[in-house]
Amino acid sequence: MLTAEQIKAARALLNWGQRELAAATGLSVPTIKRVEASRGAIRSTYTTVLAIQNAFEAEGIEFINEGGLGVKITAPKD
Repeated sequence: MLTAEQIKAARALLNWGQRELAAATGLSVPTIKRVEASRGAIRSTYTTVLAIQNAFEAEGIEFINEGGLGVKITAPKD
């Protein structure tokens, strides 16, 4: 499960705007805006969520969903 808040936090850690995330995922900027406008768990297609998660994980972002929600940055995956 990813939340809009985690996506915004992950973008902040990478110093990415919505355009950078859209470029990294192959999604449109309006799609990113719609996803981030929700509260809590994102309501979108599995493909969209997976594209966002994969783009962040490729840059070293790890999503934390145990004992609370959050994000942290580690070494990028190769």
